[in-house]
Amino acid sequence: MSDFFSSGWSLFIAAVTIGGLIACGILLVIASRRQVMAADNTTGHVWDEDLRELNNPLPAWWMGLFVITIVFAGVYLALYPGLGSQAGKLGWTSEGEHAKELAATRAAMAPVYAAFKDMAPEQLAKDPKAHAIGERLFANNCAQCHGADAKGSKGFPNLTDNDWLWGGNYDTIVETITKGREGNMPVMAPAVGTSEDVRNVAHYVLSLSGSPHNALYAQLGKEKFVVCAACHGPGGKGNPAIGAPNLSDKIWLHGWGEEAVMAMVNNGKHNVMPAHGERLTPEQIRVLAAYVWGLSQPQGVAAAN
Repeated sequence: MSDFFSSGWSLFIAAVTIGGLIACGILLVIASRRQVMAADNTTGHVWDEDLRELNNPLPAWWMGLFVITIVFAGVYLALYPGLGSQAGKLGWTSEGEHAKELAATRAAMAPVYAAFKDMAPEQLAKDPKAHAIGERLFANNCAQCHGADAKGSKGFPNLTDNDWLWGGNYDTIVETITKGREGNMPVMAPAVGTSEDVRNVAHYVLSLSGSPHNALYAQLGKEKFVVCAACHGPGGKGNPAIGAPNLSDKIWLHGWGEEAVMAMVNNGKHNVMPAHGERLTPEQIRVLAAYVWGLSQPQGVAAAN
């Protein structure tokens, strides 16, 4: 609960928790006081002419369990986190427990990854055991965005082709997995000009890849493309140094056609590839990067089955 945006929430939760325990104790005391309601040891209520409710005290065993529960809750809250942001006397946290389990798992797997330590990326990609581990790592950490087959979807890159925003060599893939990536396409409509100018630029962009377009619009948009060339290059070939995509091929990450290109110019786009450097060990990243790299390589590089 250390991520509360206000300390007031921590105090509120602590107050409600302690108040609940006190209320349980008060309720127990009140319920334990037997009040005489009728001379025949009943509550005085009668149902169906002869059914009467006895006014017996609470069973001692039940009261004992209730008291033990309250005491246990108090001891637990003193030892473990439960009162807002209070850590507890033992200093136990779920995050710390997870870290211990993760460290134990990594220690157990260390001998497995040690076998791959001296292998080159090409060897890792071909090795059946490394390939199987990389495939599992991909399924657990990457498939949610890039798909089980690594072919991506709209907004998520296809990792099986040779079209890379930041570069597709092994070292670059290791860097991408470790540090993540943040791509930003700014809103360019104000720099391009009017809505007609944006349309013309969109058709010029489509013409770069030989996609269907209006030749007249494209010719008019060529001059305006100069504001886009700062990132994508004069010929629209892209710039891996800043993650600017190649506009001269027919691979479209965020959709194809006049409307899709105009939407990018008008609205921009901000994409984030999360960093996995803290989630995965360097050894795991090496194996995973080799697996991803192998997906876009000629079939001969794939792992032998």
